[in-house]
Parts: sequence; C-alpha cells; structure tokens
Amino acid sequence: MAERAAPVGVMDSGVGGLSVLREIQQRLPHESLLYVADCGHVPYGEKSADYIRQRCRHIAGFFREQGAKAMVLACNTATVAAVADLRSLYPDWPLVGMEPAVKPAAAATRSGVVGVLATTGTLQSAKFAALLDRFAGDVRVVTQPCPGLVECIESGDLHSPRLRQLLAGFVEPLLAAGCDTLILGCTHYPFLRPLLATLVPGEVAIIDTGAAVARQLQRLLHERALLADGPARETAFWTSADPHALLRILPLLWGKADCVQRLPL
Repeated sequence: MAERAAPVGVMDSGVGGLSVLREIQQRLPHESLLYVADCGHVPYGEKSADYIRQRCRHIAGFFREQGAKAMVLACNTATVAAVADLRSLYPDWPLVGMEPAVKPAAAATRSGVVGVLATTGTLQSAKFAALLDRFAGDVRVVTQPCPGLVECIESGDLHSPRLRQLLAGFVEPLLAAGCDTLILGCTHYPFLRPLLATLVPGEVAIIDTGAAVARQLQRLLHERALLADGPARETAFWTSADPHALLRILPLLWGKADCVQRLPL
C-alpha cells in the first residue's frame, strides 16, 4: 500500500497542465507533486488515440517507478484517449482525468447557449458527445476547435497581437451565436484568461475544471487514507523535450524556475 508521503504524478502534453498543478497545490499544500510535460510530443489534439495511449502508458509507468500514489491526467485529450486504458491496467491506482465543464456551464447559462473552446481531439471524441447527451439537456452547445493556441502557449506567447487575432477569431462566432458562458476545454487555455477577458463582455462566464480536478483528487486520496500531512517536497519536473525550454517558460506559468530533468525514453 502506498504511503501518505508518496508523491502525486501530474502529466500533460506540455505546459497546460501547470494550470491544474497550481489548483492541486493550492487545495492540497501538503502533497508532494511530480510533473511531466510531454513537450516532445505536443500537441496531442491532432494525434491518434493510439499514439496518445502509448505516451500515457509510458508516463504512467514512469510515475509508478517514482513511487507515485496517484496520477492526474491534466489534459482533456489524454483523458479521452487513455484514462480508460490506464484504469484497466492499474485498477487499484487512483487516476483522475479531465473533462470539459459541460454540467456547470449548462447550469450557469442564462441565454441557453454555451460555447466550448477545445482541441479537435476533444471535440470529436465519444466521451465529449456523451457529456453533451448527459448534461446539456435543453442547452445549445456551440463548439470551436482552436488549432494553434496550444503552440502559442507552449512558446510563452500569452499576449502578442498574433495570438489576440487568433483567439478573437475563435471567440467571435461563439459570441455571435449568443453564448453567455464559455468552457475552456483544454488545460492550456486558462493561461489565456486575461487576454480572453478583453475579448468578451464582462457578463460572459468563463469556466474551466482545474479546481474540480483538485477536489476529485482530494476525495480519492481521502477515501484511501492517503492524504499527506506534510511538509511537501519541492515539485519535481520532467520533460520529453529540451529541459532548457521548459526552464525558460516555468517562471511565466509557474512563478519560478525549478530544476527540470529529461524524461527517460
């Protein structure tokens, strides 16, 4: 049985999962955290489900070698492709995935129209279709694939005129359709909240699921008597790309430049 002091592994196709990592750290400050940015294979959104499953299996195996007591797939596309596969491989290991916040958005909308900004892989998945069937009800959901946004964020671009034009082109059709609630269906996108707030009216609600993931992780660890009681160790980072690239962007997205190691092949 895992020990309370064992770390929690968090992974994403790149740096987007740092938005979820922050929510976990804030809610569970005693937990030691491991983070893998699979930057050598980003973005996941345009890749095949089989390819993504293989990447997630590799990273899950790495976390287990590190003694992780739980794993968080801080990536909507990875969750769609791989969470069921990983749960069948490791039935007794707590695994938390992501899903677009259709249920809270459907409850929040006043106009009855909800917009979803997400990757192509997430929007085309059966899992997303099932979410709509289960929670959308009488709400109209307008989806918008956002190719290019992940790459901008991965490069540290959160404010450029080019990014602003790209994001505006994705948001304008949703507003024109009457959306008063926007779902950020990719963990990279919360880093664009400040820019997005300048492109939509103040009454438009912007929803993501990072905090909900942190609550679910807390619940699973509590059920298994695995909640740490501290103190937490420094967060450890790995990447499948050049570690110096992640070191350059960590101060922007995480607040400080921690040590980054190369993920073993």
